[in-house]
Amino acid sequence: MGLIDGSPRSADVVSSESCELLVIAKTDLMKALSENFDLCMNIMKSLVLRLREANRKIESLALMDVYGRVAKLLLDFSVEENGLRVIRRKVTKQDMAKMVGASREMVSRVMKDLERSGYIRVEEGLIVLTED
Repeated sequence: MGLIDGSPRSADVVSSESCELLVIAKTDLMKALSENFDLCMNIMKSLVLRLREANRKIESLALMDVYGRVAKLLLDFSVEENGLRVIRRKVTKQDMAKMVGASREMVSRVMKDLERSGYIRVEEGLIVLTED
């Protein structure tokens, strides 16, 4: 975003594993954009996708309680494996709390409640979302 509007970055990224990065100078980006309509369209589509996701998150924060936001986060993180919805991704309760706008303690309470009620099963290395 900073390359496009000249404002400071709004976020930082930390990688959880080794990766290769590409750095592009603003002048090179502007030249590439001015010479390539398809590149412009792809960047705009990406920005629209991010805006739609931000709108969904704002709506979730405004209209759902913490239980609903945690449940939605679990659904968003889950993938289907052998007919079950599972989460293999390692995410801390603190990270979940930041994502749903709640305290770590509240997320822990909701997770325990969801497990006690049979909506999730916590197994070694994964969380299974049950159909109950």
